[in-house]
Amino acid sequence: MDQSTGQMIQLIVTTVLIVVAFYFFLIRPQSKKQKEEEEMRSNLEIGDEITTIGGIVGRVVNINDDTDTMVIETGADRTKIKFKKWALSSINNEKSASAAKKDKEEKKK
Repeated sequence: MDQSTGQMIQLIVTTVLIVVAFYFFLIRPQSKKQKEEEEMRSNLEIGDEITTIGGIVGRVVNINDDTDTMVIETGADRTKIKFKKWALSSINNEKSASAAKKDKEEKKK
């Protein structure tokens, strides 16, 4: 094995290590987060208190799976606003938080 072959092997090993590092530090966490968000949106129920990505807080009064939208009530005057499900940032009620914890515990078992 001459010096150029050794350098070529070292270059290939370094490149593979960089690709593996990118996968574990960037790609994998992003796909895991995306999966959790999709699960949260699919577990959305009428009556849940939510926050949108725009910061609007309200209670879900209607969910339409055909058009992937939801209607929420906001404020004291119960104004109704229609949103796409992808605009959901978080579910605020404790019922959903405890249900999510139970689901995670069941998956670990």
